[in-house]
Amino acid sequence: MTDYSFLRQFADSWGLLYMVLLFVGVIVFTFRPGSKKTAEKIAQIPFEEDRENG
Repeated sequence: MTDYSFLRQFADSWGLLYMVLLFVGVIVFTFRPGSKKTAEKIAQIPFEEDRENG
C-alpha cells in the first residue's frame, strides 16, 4: 500500500471521525452553561486599549 493510499484511507475513516468529534466538542464547549459571561469578557478584549487611552 502506498503512502497516499494509506493516508487517504485513514482520512476517510478515522480522520473524519476525529474531525466530527472535535467539531461537536467545540460546539458543546461554546454553549455549555455559564460560558456566556466568559464569552462576553473575551469579546471585549479588543476594546480595552481604547478605554485605556481615553
